[in-house]
Amino acid sequence: MKLSREINAFMQRLGHEFDRPELLLRALTHPSIATPARPDNQRFEFLGDRVLGLVMAEALLAADKTAREGQLAPRFNALVRKETCAEIARAIDLGAVLRLGRSEMISGGRRKQAILGDAMEAVIAAVYLDSGFNVARDVILTLWGDRITQVEADSRDAKTLLQEWAQARGMALPDYTEAARSGPDHAPVFTIDVRLENGATAQATAGSKRQAEQQAASALLALLDRPE
Repeated sequence: MKLSREINAFMQRLGHEFDRPELLLRALTHPSIATPARPDNQRFEFLGDRVLGLVMAEALLAADKTAREGQLAPRFNALVRKETCAEIARAIDLGAVLRLGRSEMISGGRRKQAILGDAMEAVIAAVYLDSGFNVARDVILTLWGDRITQVEADSRDAKTLLQEWAQARGMALPDYTEAARSGPDHAPVFTIDVRLENGATAQATAGSKRQAEQQAASALLALLDRPE
């Protein structure tokens, strides 16, 4: 299969040359441009998430042989979350080779965190299907690099921190509500409100409910005293 110069350059940045490049092309195909003859990357995203999870679990156990499960879990979450996957995708300029529909390109899809994070997981699956687990592990460990050993022991996400802030002050758990939803079905945009029992509120908008909730929690934390 003859590949474009951009795809060949991306494989160099990724650190893997595909024997079956059609797997990479599928991993780069967003639902906004998919057809029956050109399937999207959502099934690959599902698989890649699991491959990434196993690699990170193994790597964390090897990096700290005395850590308890309660210490490992937040580190794991920090390494596999969509935000981190999107950071890796940006580092290798994955957005430049994404196959997007016209409307998604116009709306800045090549820079959207949710799209980049999903595509990074899909590319991991493509590497795994192309060359097996050991090769996929090597690619992942190279791309994640020092993040694995430098991840904070206390890598709790914003929602967890906000929950702990409220509980430490005898308040009910934060309340998250969907204030609005827009965009096409294949790429919805959610606006989430978060409210504490004391009346403090914040709002955020993102390409997934989870991401919007995290950003809303982070915004509210910025208005409050951070938990100890």
